[in-house]
This record gives sequence, C-alpha cells and structure tokens, in this order.
Amino acid sequence: MNELIRCENVSFSYENTGVLKNLSFSVCDGDYLCIVGENGSGKSTLTKGLLGLKQPAAGKIIKNDSLKSGGIGYLPQQTPAQKDFPASVFEVVLSGRLGGKHGFCPFYTKRDKQDAHDNIKKLGLEELMKRSYRDLSGGQQQRVLLARALCAGKKILLLDEPVTGLDPIVTEEMYSLIEQLNREEKITVIMVSHDISSAVKYASHILHLNYDNSFFGTANDYLNSPDGQKFFVGK
Repeated sequence: MNELIRCENVSFSYENTGVLKNLSFSVCDGDYLCIVGENGSGKSTLTKGLLGLKQPAAGKIIKNDSLKSGGIGYLPQQTPAQKDFPASVFEVVLSGRLGGKHGFCPFYTKRDKQDAHDNIKKLGLEELMKRSYRDLSGGQQQRVLLARALCAGKKILLLDEPVTGLDPIVTEEMYSLIEQLNREEKITVIMVSHDISSAVKYASHILHLNYDNSFFGTANDYLNSPDGQKFFVGK
C-alpha cells in the first residue's frame, strides 16, 4: 500500500516536559486510523505535529509528496464562537479551498466553487446550502465542517473528536458517514477520539498513546493487547 505518513521515533515536548517518546507508526492509502488515549496523553500535540504546526523534539515525520500541496483536510473541535459563525453553508464549505491556494489569491475560481458544490451534494447538504451556518443543529454543522474538510484535502481527513456533543443517533450517523467516505471514496481517515469502543468498531488501525509505551496496530490486534484488554475488561 502507498504510505502517506510515517513517524520514526518521534518525541514531543511541551514547555520542556516530555509528552510523547519514541513514537513510530505509519498511515497508508485507505487506512482508517483512530488515535486514542487518556487526557494529557499527547493526542492534541500529535495532531499539531501531523499538520506541521509543531515540530518534534526528536525523530521525524515523513509525508508523501501528494500531501505537500494541501492533501490533508482538517476538522478541528469547535468553539462556541465558531458555532455562531454568521455565514451560509456554501460559504463555509467553500472556505475549505483557501488552504490549497499558493500566495495571495482573493478570489475563488470556478473549480473551487464546483468542488464546494460537489462536496455539499456528497454529504446531502443541498437543501441547506443557502441556510445560515449558525442556525443549524450540531449534527448539521458537523456535516458542513466535514464537507469543508473534504474541500481542503483530497487524500486524508484528520478529524479531532468529530462527534463531541452530538446525541447518540446523530453520533452513529456521523460515524457511518465517515466510514462510507473511507470505504467508498477511498479517503484515508485519521480520527482523534476518546470513544475507544467505536474506534475499535470502525477503524482499521489503532494508535493508543502512552508517554513511552504506545500501541500501534490493527483494531483486532488492539483487542488482544494489554491496553485493549485493560479497557474492555474494565468495561
């Protein structure tokens, strides 16, 4: 399989305190990787590293050339202010194209607008296209942000706790939608999650972060690992 990201003995520190140590894993075309771990285990730090916003204290993160021109679409956790953003659904989705532009370009191209329309249709948002983003439900807003992330990156979706605050029915719909994008559209998914049960259900691979003893492997192998056994026996 075509390797998109490889982390080799990566360590991160925050304010001179070690957060992750000697972390090695890879993400290949078509993978669905869930990153799990306790609060403070380094999930947010690793996310910043994968996005190029934080450099490792040691080791290296190697990215495929296809990711060097906006190949990663990022869906961050929302703040209350972002949920009240006064723009139309189409404008929010279209703004995802800004990340792939080089230099100063104040105008969207015809291709940008067509891409936004395509992703709105893909996620079943046509009837909401002219609605104000701030007037949507939490689940609808997440769909819009997912469409925006698709506009930003064609190879990888990096999703940070995408179902936080959603009710159980909408949560299941969101998980199913992400799985469909991975299975049918062949989009590689990296999801940061605290929901280990759903991670094992949907993901092909699990990265369970601990400071100096992280697990990386298939979801099936995770179930038989000390980390997986500890969680599911505890449940």
